[in-house]
Amino acid sequence: MSSRLTVVLLALMLGIQPVTSDLYLPTLPILTQEFGASMAQIHMTLGALLLAFGVSQLFWGPLSDMWGRRPVLLLGLVAYVVAGIGCVIAPSIDALIIWRTLQGAAMGSVVVCARAIVRDLYTPEVGARVMSKALTGLGAIACMSAPLGAFLTQVYSWHAALGAVAVFGAICLLAIAWKYQESAPNTNSAVPPFQELAMTWWHILKHPTFIAFATLTLGSYGGLFVFLVTSSFVFIGVVGLSKLEYGLVMFSMSFIYMLGTFLCRWLLVRYGVARSVAMGGVLSLTGGILLNVSAWMEWHSVIALVGPFYIFILGHGIHQPCGQSGSVGPFPQAAGAASALGGFLMMAVAFAMGIWLGQQDGGAVHGMAWGIGFWSFVTSLTAWTLIQRIGLKHA
Repeated sequence: MSSRLTVVLLALMLGIQPVTSDLYLPTLPILTQEFGASMAQIHMTLGALLLAFGVSQLFWGPLSDMWGRRPVLLLGLVAYVVAGIGCVIAPSIDALIIWRTLQGAAMGSVVVCARAIVRDLYTPEVGARVMSKALTGLGAIACMSAPLGAFLTQVYSWHAALGAVAVFGAICLLAIAWKYQESAPNTNSAVPPFQELAMTWWHILKHPTFIAFATLTLGSYGGLFVFLVTSSFVFIGVVGLSKLEYGLVMFSMSFIYMLGTFLCRWLLVRYGVARSVAMGGVLSLTGGILLNVSAWMEWHSVIALVGPFYIFILGHGIHQPCGQSGSVGPFPQAAGAASALGGFLMMAVAFAMGIWLGQQDGGAVHGMAWGIGFWSFVTSLTAWTLIQRIGLKHA
């Protein structure tokens, strides 16, 4: 595969995550009314998806190391499309939660293979730049997801928005079946005993490079997840935006993330991984602090609430390429397993945050600000300490 084709396929595979979550966000207030669902149930439609997404990666990752990326991708994408159709025809909130859980489990195969493919084909240093290009594509897909979801929900219904998610999965399935060539260095159809898998996971978990970059990635993603879960309730319910206006807010957020991936590539060439991540940490913490100031002062305007998150998401565009590439870098023969563990940890954090947010009674704005502020601190502290300790060999 050419480098350009690889980046396009990676963008599609990684883009399936924002399509599954962002395109769905404008439907949340409608689902609450139509199904008479509680806030906890609505959060569960996203939280259960992400938990299944994270847990499934622990299985998809080792399978992709043994059987190859292609069969795992095809199997997972077929299951994703089937689950997507189930979401469209779900008759109740409980049925929707079940189908979204299955969809999340299937999505795990796609994202874990995408991260592993970067390590299959590139060194960690080059992989960070390639990943940033692929994540630029993810940002472009994310830019369109929320506005499209808002449009489909307002003009048609939530069924149309979830139908678009299934269609995107079908497009990914056709692209992989047609263009993707196996990239795994070694494949073996024999399934190793669980003890061997457990030893591989333990070896990865205790590696200082994995600890540093995985913590950076989950910290940055934790802040993004808080925004995704709370944003529709904040901007539609509190600020008073229409669904289409909310979609434009999400579009702008994804556009700023794209700019962050461009900034990441510029910084990597000039300063290397460690210093680039340290600069990103300044952006993360600044955004988290300013957002909490806006919440504390009760500045409930679009500019006061989105502006600080723009700064945070700019740093997110630096942390994700470096973190996702760096966490699998030391494991060329077990890139799938390393990618799976990193993804599982991110989704475990997201699921815990979903439960925490569902129990907050301080208001949607304060819940969003507190959550993002906490993860901005974790991200910046990791960038300035753990990454710097092991960063010289990546610089």
